[in-house]
Amino acid sequence: VQLQASGGGLVEAGGSLRLSCAASGRTFSNLNMAWFRQAPGKEREFVAATRGGGVTTLYADSLKGRFTISGDYAKNTVYLQMNSLKPEDTADYYCAARGRSVLLGKWPQEYDYWGQGTLVTVSS
Repeated sequence: VQLQASGGGLVEAGGSLRLSCAASGRTFSNLNMAWFRQAPGKEREFVAATRGGGVTTLYADSLKGRFTISGDYAKNTVYLQMNSLKPEDTADYYCAARGRSVLLGKWPQEYDYWGQGTLVTVSS
């Protein structure tokens, strides 16, 4: 499975961005997919996960309501819509995948495949 993340950039506080993660090698209906983020000097942090391309979702409690994970079957792509962005959301954002499982994981070690990071910078 190869994952290609895109969509990061510079945005002012209060703005929005949508990240994309295109999967190849396996249809994402057979994958659990997730977004993590890592700020400088900090550990990688769970953001959101989905099974079935957005049918079942799980969010970090602190981000629920601002971030939405969804999927497009036709494009084999998972999205992360980020609204009301704050400077503390600044980080490299990574998409990750593992074979389809009932449980949605929150830990990086639960995922087998990783895309490259896409940098999100939120200015105050």
